[in-house]
Amino acid sequence: MNWGDVPAWAAFALSGGALWVSIKARGDGKKSADASATSATASVRSAVAAEEALALQRQEAADRRAAEEEASRPRVEWSLERPDRSRFILRNVGAAVAEDVTITQAGGVGQGRDLPNGTTLHPGEGHAFFILGPMPMLIYLKWEGHPEPMALGIPSS
Repeated sequence: MNWGDVPAWAAFALSGGALWVSIKARGDGKKSADASATSATASVRSAVAAEEALALQRQEAADRRAAEEEASRPRVEWSLERPDRSRFILRNVGAAVAEDVTITQAGGVGQGRDLPNGTTLHPGEGHAFFILGPMPMLIYLKWEGHPEPMALGIPSS
């Protein structure tokens, strides 16, 4: 071997080492890029999940507020007093005004006199009326905001 070829062989060995290092660096770079893409995808999914959770929390809070407002809203409540055999007093014992109060004829109220028909009852107010003849077990009330008849039991004398 000629000593003049040694630098060429050394350069060849160094270039082989450089090639090996560059191939290794390319592989590491590709792994890093893949990990970066995976991390970005996971970040996007995490952000979407966080936004959905926030929207759900806001909806639940709005539903809870609406339920609390509905629960705290003044309501109409009824009591039926029977001072004597055929005389009754329908009393609004709730905290809201009951407008357009009507006792329907359902439930056997056939011979009624002075039945409320479109009457307004403020909290604590009562309306006296009479039921003559056979006594029904129930009377049915309707008022503004509650169009479906509500049954109210007749108290015993």
